Amino acid sequence: MRPVVLLVECPDRPGLVHSITGVLFRRGANIVGNQEFVDRVADRFFMRTEFEGDIDREGLLADLRAVLPEGAAVRLSDAEPKRVVVVASKEHHCLADILVRDSFRELDARVLAVISNHAVLEPLVRKFDLPFHHLPHGDLPREVHEAQVLAAVRQYRPDYVVLAKYMRVLGSSFVAEFPARLVNIHHSFLPAFAGARPYHQAFERGVKVIGATAHFVTDELDAGPIIVQQVVPVDHSHTAEELVRSGRDVEQMVLAHALRLVFEDRVFLSGNRTVIFA
Repeated sequence: MRPVVLLVECPDRPGLVHSITGVLFRRGANIVGNQEFVDRVADRFFMRTEFEGDIDREGLLADLRAVLPEGAAVRLSDAEPKRVVVVASKEHHCLADILVRDSFRELDARVLAVISNHAVLEPLVRKFDLPFHHLPHGDLPREVHEAQVLAAVRQYRPDYVVLAKYMRVLGSSFVAEFPARLVNIHHSFLPAFAGARPYHQAFERGVKVIGATAHFVTDELDAGPIIVQQVVPVDHSHTAEELVRSGRDVEQMVLAHALRLVFEDRVFLSGNRTVIFA
């Protein structure tokens, strides 16, 4: 049986760990893992606790709220795998990695469908017996196409939406539908190498590292809270095409790592920063 995960966020004050673990003890829970952190700038307390035991969940939550400061966010993580919809464009590498990991149950999630504005990835998705929604943007106004994508996503009632190299900017209405539940991956050159062919731009500048960033999507383009970043060294001997290949490899790794952290409820938000219990 998997442990239950308790997630707490609230204003900081002395004795919080004692109060929370005391409630768990009185309810008969056996704590098997515990992590906590205080953001001293924001004066916020964060705690992730794994416990075992046949516990009355509603009673436990009521007891916890009674001992925590007003406005505390308290929840128990659902034991079921997260429901996920992936949105992509033409690039296959991140999507393919997610589909393989999902097929072998390496993610604490289940991919329900893939949505794309291009048809090129449909044969790949069909190999995994998953629904594929091709929604071309063509000459449609951006808001019309986005509404179509949102309607396709909504029918699956996902816990998270993953942008696996989706190459269109999402508007505020879409982002607002999935607060802290919309995960994106991009190369780490932004804003230095924004726009088309970033690896070729980097090659022209003679960069010495390339990398990737996984983050939550917000209204501010590519500026949401960062979940995972990673870099790999390169040098003068690397061609632009080799930078692209290395970049794709690191993008896959970073996105997979970020999704594992998110799906296992190891990521809290503190303003535009993340608190991660790895």
